[in-house]
Amino acid sequence: MQYYHNLYTGLTILNLFFAGTVIFLERRNIAATWAWLMVLFFLPSVGFILYLIFGQNLSRMKLYRFRGDKLSTTKGIIFKQFQELEQGVISYKDPAIAGYHDMIQLNLITSYALFTQDNEVEIFTEGRTKFEALFEAIGEAEDHIHLLYFIVRDDELGRRLMQVLTEKARQGVKVRFLYDAIGSSRLNKRFFEAFRQAGGETAAFFPSRVRYINLRVNYRNHRKLAVIDGKYGFIGGFNIGNEYLGLMERFGEWRDTHLMLKGGAVPQIQAQFLMDWNIATSKDIGIEPRYFPPIVGNGNVGIQIVASGPDSDEQQIKNSLIKMIHAAKESIYMQTPYFIPDESMFTAIKLAALSGVDVKIMIPSVPDHKLVYWASYSYIGELLSSGVKCYLYEKGFLHAKMIVVDGKLASVGTANIDIRSFKLNFEVNAFMYDSATAVKLMRIFEKDAENATQLTWDRFQHRSLLMKLRESVARLLSPIL
Repeated sequence: MQYYHNLYTGLTILNLFFAGTVIFLERRNIAATWAWLMVLFFLPSVGFILYLIFGQNLSRMKLYRFRGDKLSTTKGIIFKQFQELEQGVISYKDPAIAGYHDMIQLNLITSYALFTQDNEVEIFTEGRTKFEALFEAIGEAEDHIHLLYFIVRDDELGRRLMQVLTEKARQGVKVRFLYDAIGSSRLNKRFFEAFRQAGGETAAFFPSRVRYINLRVNYRNHRKLAVIDGKYGFIGGFNIGNEYLGLMERFGEWRDTHLMLKGGAVPQIQAQFLMDWNIATSKDIGIEPRYFPPIVGNGNVGIQIVASGPDSDEQQIKNSLIKMIHAAKESIYMQTPYFIPDESMFTAIKLAALSGVDVKIMIPSVPDHKLVYWASYSYIGELLSSGVKCYLYEKGFLHAKMIVVDGKLASVGTANIDIRSFKLNFEVNAFMYDSATAVKLMRIFEKDAENATQLTWDRFQHRSLLMKLRESVARLLSPIL
């Protein structure tokens, strides 16, 4: 009996300790603070375990560190561009973009996202053409290949990619492959065996220290990046797996959006990969000239590469998207597989619609995660009464993460419109300042709308009681979905 008394006392002390941590040290928002306090006090036996796994605040850990010389060089370039913005001496290749200098400044200050205007952009909306372009670029590689994917499958596409990478490694090309430990948890060690023997390097982001226990399970590297010889950069929604080629019956055709970039944006993607690799391997590759060759871009697209993650309280991608929404005068086109906005994002979208902006949001008709879908349906439904138009995509699964404002400004990347992407995942988006590219993405949306059903206010009002109950439960859980 004394043993159980001592155990209960110990658990109570631990809970008080973690409660103090939540209140005084973590500086969370009020809702999250109360939620964790309830967990800690009402589940004293497991509350502190749940907190260790799901409640860590990585923003205080300063995961990304620069040596002094690197930081001073980077700050010097950023300060120079900031001065040019302040003085209004930047010449915009697309005159329509001049009105977005404040957004460029926001990303420059909060994300160190340099603004370059020499970029070429190729847009992919289905897997076969995207992977054909990736394999072609890999085949041309002479110095290095850097890949980062959230999900990597041991299937036909995954094995084909590893065969190509293994051959390049045998040729003496430096090949590094970074994958998320949770997103790619089903990978067998043998998957990389031949690749490593050929000289390729692999690393898992935030792997388990103890088998089946990962204290950072809630923090996932959701980025999908590829850099070939520092000349070609890929960024967007496609992972590595057969479903992304439309080969899984459950999803049917896979509709995604991915970019291949050439120009000044590529070094920014490269820098992000190197920082992620250094975290995963506890090494410092360094900013070597081979990874940042001189680039003279032949394009006209202005781009900033913006990254965000739980290591920062800024929520840079979310803030940039909200800035885009507030800047809208005519239209907002948005595609996302998961729509679980926090209050600030939800309010921004609602105000835009009430202000007369034509707001169109497209989500999948067939979900891959039912709880997420039910929560998304709830938020979408509430926006319908404000004038937002919602489309349910029916030709397969919609996984694209895209937003276009006024046919001038666009964002494509890895971040969904949900709380997890904004606060918990490591994400990266390309913000593009170019009317021609933005209009292309608008046309893609309009074509997708031909394969979608519009969700009307009347249809939403007449949904079943069971659906309403599902939505209520899912919305209650939405902050942790």
